[in-house]
Amino acid sequence: MTPDERAEQAAQKMWHQDHASQWMGMELVHVAEGEAVMELTVRKHHCNGHGMCHGGVIFTLADSAFAYACNSRNQVTVAQHNSITFIASGRLGDRLRAEAREISLKGRSGITDVQVTNQAGVLIAEFRGLSRSINGHVFEEA
Repeated sequence: MTPDERAEQAAQKMWHQDHASQWMGMELVHVAEGEAVMELTVRKHHCNGHGMCHGGVIFTLADSAFAYACNSRNQVTVAQHNSITFIASGRLGDRLRAEAREISLKGRSGITDVQVTNQAGVLIAEFRGLSRSINGHVFEEA
């Protein structure tokens, strides 16, 4: 099995059980070893009292992309610490794209950066996730 096939199989297994991302309307667009892309169209129920996409929704989109990138090697991996910096507002109807790329993996600890942009390529947020591998595999390999 190639690394990208492993990533795809891990993502399929996770997606089947990822009710939160599905409920929010996210779509898994791409996964490969150490990377993932999730997208979300901002709907009315994603907006806050200012008519902007709620920051928690943007964080969740970035966190979901982070999770798929971190688990792409079929090692169960969880968030240890995440932070986000909001740059611009997401708006109703925007198509947000979270692109996660692992930038460091040493032992059981990793660092993954996620950029969230809109359909015009405008940077909406920068997210950094620190991960920790724990016992177990996402799926059983033959």
